[in-house]
Amino acid sequence: MQKKILLINRPEGTPDHNDFKVVEAEIDQPSDGEVLIRTIYISVDPYLRGRMNEGKSYVEPFQLNEVITSGVIGQIEDSKSDRFSKGDVVLGSLGWQEYSIAKEDTIRKIDHNQAPASAYLSVLGMTGLTAYFGLLDIGKPKEGETVVVSGAAGAVGSVVGQIAKIKGARVVGIAGSNEKTSYLKDQLGFDAVINYKTQNVPDALKEACPDGVDVYFENVGGEIGDAVLPLLNNFARIPVCGAISSYNNETEDKGPRVQGHLIKTSSLMQGFTVGNYSSRFGEGAKELAGWLSEGKIQYEETVTEGFDHTIDAFLDLFKGKNLGKALVKVGDINE
Repeated sequence: MQKKILLINRPEGTPDHNDFKVVEAEIDQPSDGEVLIRTIYISVDPYLRGRMNEGKSYVEPFQLNEVITSGVIGQIEDSKSDRFSKGDVVLGSLGWQEYSIAKEDTIRKIDHNQAPASAYLSVLGMTGLTAYFGLLDIGKPKEGETVVVSGAAGAVGSVVGQIAKIKGARVVGIAGSNEKTSYLKDQLGFDAVINYKTQNVPDALKEACPDGVDVYFENVGGEIGDAVLPLLNNFARIPVCGAISSYNNETEDKGPRVQGHLIKTSSLMQGFTVGNYSSRFGEGAKELAGWLSEGKIQYEETVTEGFDHTIDAFLDLFKGKNLGKALVKVGDINE
């Protein structure tokens, strides 16, 4: 038998435990072309909140009374596939459950000797690729420019800032605790940091960006995004990756209108998802792996131990408790 986590309610506002249900079910056996995977790591991500709502989006909403899915690292326990063997460590979009059946063309093998397995869910996975393509394809930072990153201590934001530094930019990070701002400045080398919970963000931004803002990587939205707009330089670029400040709003998010700022400065504001760049994932992963091996980028993980704490780890995202990538460790890799 195994445990699975189902979505049983569409959350109203911030999700809580009543929106989920843990059930026990038999472990299925693979058919031809399939494998049985034992879960090692589960990725918990802010975008999953949007999939809990009904309505049109860039990805289908979760169905009620069905297993929630996200990025998962697992180890193959049984294989009916010519492509995979028992013991292979693989990555796929799989369920929040202890064991999964997957078709051979929906997973890929990873080399956990080249980098820790968890890195393939963070810096070498979706979040690292999101940072890479969003910043370089839309933000296009140039040497000497000022790049501002909101949600800067998260899995995406922390990599964005480091790539911007590699490209020679001046980097300003916005985060929500002294621990996070210290990490950004002391370990990752950000040039300036702002704690939005203890500082006046508009005033702090003016001080941190005396030459204005050339690139604003948007992860948060809300009042933080509003505070950046008046500082945009001509031809500034704004990759819009996320807006976590509004994900749990029960009414439509409202704020200052952006059009005047964009027209006045001829700025570009473009939303994106990492799926837009799926044909180029190999390029991004190779570059990120190179920077990682050279010590040019670092990454942090907040790892919650135990499958039974998966829901808690997800809910903690909206309390700002994670530094870097939030993961749940379900088991160990058998060598």
